[in-house]
Amino acid sequence: MQVAHFDCFSGVSGDMVLGAVLDAGVPADAIHAALGSLGLPITLEVERVKRCGFAATKANVIAADQEDYRFLPDILAILERAAVTPKQRELAGRIFQTIAEAEAAAHGMPLERVHFHEVGALDSIADIVGAAVGLDLLGVERFTSSPVPTGTGTVKAAHGIMPVPTPGTLQLLKGVPLAPSKVEFELTTPTGAAILTSVVTEYTASPAMVVEKIGHGAGTKDFLDRPNILRLMVGHAAPAAHAPGSPESDTVAVLETNLDDVPAEIVGYCTERLFAAGALDVFVAQVQMKKGRPGVLVSVICEPAAVPELEAILFRETGTFGVRRHTAARSKLRREAVTVETPWGPVKAKRGWRADGFAIVTPEYDDCARVAREQGVALRDVYAAVTRRAGPGA
Repeated sequence: MQVAHFDCFSGVSGDMVLGAVLDAGVPADAIHAALGSLGLPITLEVERVKRCGFAATKANVIAADQEDYRFLPDILAILERAAVTPKQRELAGRIFQTIAEAEAAAHGMPLERVHFHEVGALDSIADIVGAAVGLDLLGVERFTSSPVPTGTGTVKAAHGIMPVPTPGTLQLLKGVPLAPSKVEFELTTPTGAAILTSVVTEYTASPAMVVEKIGHGAGTKDFLDRPNILRLMVGHAAPAAHAPGSPESDTVAVLETNLDDVPAEIVGYCTERLFAAGALDVFVAQVQMKKGRPGVLVSVICEPAAVPELEAILFRETGTFGVRRHTAARSKLRREAVTVETPWGPVKAKRGWRADGFAIVTPEYDDCARVAREQGVALRDVYAAVTRRAGPGA
């Protein structure tokens, strides 16, 4: 599968996306032809620039300022006469539809009454149409993105001085993980946010992919302390063990609480209740807490869906004042239940393995203990027999 990843370490804007797809190898002639077919006084100039010493492509749209507002039907009519493919027209229309819905929500008005200000200007129309054509020509089936920094401070917009991110941009970024940024500048624009959220299906810092092409799209401002560049990585999906959906990885929740005033019997009972409610593992460690008091750290590993129930048990049974929780990516062995024949009869075990050939067999304690008691043999002898007869590759 062909995939692409937006590395938005310095934000994202329409001209940065357009510059990045051009830098990644999309022919400039294709973009020129698409913009020329709109019938608007637009000129696209492409140049190589440097941002904080790094080379990138800058897409400059030359267009006169226009006072007239455009509504969504006006934009869609312009797209209808464009000499682009149906897929490209649909993507461009979807981006504008996304912006219109965000503006309607931000201003509290019906969709049909939303008029485009900056995004309806000629340069923004060119950025969106050019980006839609360029992203389609990359031949990518799936887009991912890093968390998005928005910048801070204020920006002057059609409605006056607005905070960064502006209400429309923030509405567009609902559900998108944001990255912290102290840059007093609008790093992510409404156009950039709309393009991103119209194509991206996953937000991750490290995509599982083999990179084949890299495109750098330059922003207008040249910062002194960081390159104002959008990095676009294009390649194919890597069948990595840690990729989402791999049988050798998953995501678990980890719950933790510190206790220094709970009897050991209560902790033991709480552990039993946690296991009964579906915890994957529960363990207790001795810790030294504030004022030198000895205490215990109770840690619970569970499926994310089980967090509410297990947290309730921790609060109810221990009386703790707080439970820390976080998610963790977990690499794991593929596993199956097996039965191993021993001199004393069949014994249950668990076999684990990885795609790289590693394998291991672990005897099940309860079954080994049963056999040891019934046959009057040492537990360690039962363990040894299971391991020896099963073998690591069984």
